[in-house]
Amino acid sequence: MVERVIATDEAKALIGRLRAANGALLFHQSGGCCDGSSAMCFPLGEFRIGKGDVLLGEIAGCPVYIDGAQFELWSHTQLIIDVVKGRGAGFSLESPEGVRFLTRGHVFTEAELQALAPLKPVAAA
Repeated sequence: MVERVIATDEAKALIGRLRAANGALLFHQSGGCCDGSSAMCFPLGEFRIGKGDVLLGEIAGCPVYIDGAQFELWSHTQLIIDVVKGRGAGFSLESPEGVRFLTRGHVFTEAELQALAPLKPVAAA
């Protein structure tokens, strides 16, 4: 199976530190407000998932959601959650760390599109 969302080792390490400090987490792929199109990290239950959101998968044990309309535009792309130095807009949990999550992309090949992991139903977060 090809995953729709993955994380770099650096992102996984940061997620581990954030989870140790904050408990269970979730990610929402921002649609352009505030931090552009960054993956935003929140404590589980502190970000309301909408009925139009799509559950892309999990990274480091954390669910990753994206707005349905944005998913339609990016459905051909694997999202790669990475970490870079610098501060984002401040809504995401990593902001005080002096780093920010950054979404990179990989356009799926035809073979990868055929092997995509199925979408999971959105559960209340």
